Amino acid sequence: MSMKEIGGYLELDNYNLPMLHDDAIALNSARNCLALLIRKKQIKQIYVPKFLCKSVSDICLKENVEVVYYSIGVDFLPIELQLPKKSWIYIVNYYGQLSNCVLSQLRKKYENIIIDNVQAFFQEPIKDIDTIYTCRKFFGVSDGAFLYSDISLDEPLDTDESLTRLAYLFGRYEKSASDFYSEYLKQEKLIASMPVRRMSKLTNNLLHGIDYQFAKDRRTQNFKYLYERLGKINKLKIKLIKGAYMYPLYIKNGDKIRAKMHREKIYIATLWPDTFLICKEDELEYDMAKNILPIPVDQRYTVSDMEYIVKKIKEITETLS
Repeated sequence: MSMKEIGGYLELDNYNLPMLHDDAIALNSARNCLALLIRKKQIKQIYVPKFLCKSVSDICLKENVEVVYYSIGVDFLPIELQLPKKSWIYIVNYYGQLSNCVLSQLRKKYENIIIDNVQAFFQEPIKDIDTIYTCRKFFGVSDGAFLYSDISLDEPLDTDESLTRLAYLFGRYEKSASDFYSEYLKQEKLIASMPVRRMSKLTNNLLHGIDYQFAKDRRTQNFKYLYERLGKINKLKIKLIKGAYMYPLYIKNGDKIRAKMHREKIYIATLWPDTFLICKEDELEYDMAKNILPIPVDQRYTVSDMEYIVKKIKEITETLS
């Protein structure tokens, strides 16, 4: 037994605020939540939506699971398909737009189902449905994911360490996003290769220092503003939700608007660019990946920021019409 250190310089404080999903299995990444489920449930074949990044299919292939791609509609729901009895289906709760009522109906239709709530951190899990959450899309941490499942962890898992992965987070806090973007990409690549481990001690501590109600309320307020101002030009029938991830604006010339917004230092990502490799140009998923603008609504921003974004979108749209 090592001797406890007493005295010396101070380290990061221990935070003790309540943490959301404290009763889930806390792992280091959403990818590894899926990897653990595959191993424990002995999954051999899984149906995955075309409209998704390849990190999910990469994990499946790494775990020797056969991947079958399926299509979704503009409502983000699977287009009718029949699953073989022992196959599984991976349902993505895009932008938190699939309510628990809808997800429960899908559970009745497809017996073996995994819910990806990576974009719905504040949505409650449904009992007896394997569900995955991530922390990194909602908060400034370098790892962290939650898994709700009936699996048992009968073998010990190492705990991840994140102290060497924080430079881009601290860097953006004090400087600009562009200054540390390359470091961010480096860490994204790194996390994709990490083995299944428990959430790092440092991330767990940081998550106990977050005011979740504030984050949820601010996201809700920002999302509501965009919902009211952009609903008429949005090709998606968006539901007003609480604690949203981003506001998805599906609009003509979305790719061109995105490029012009970038020059205004409004960074709007192209989510799931791997869709372009899987789908043909005339498929719905290809067009959605190209023209949906996921507008940030997170707790860093206020309604005045949303007003500025709307103004810029309208200005750019007018130049393209």
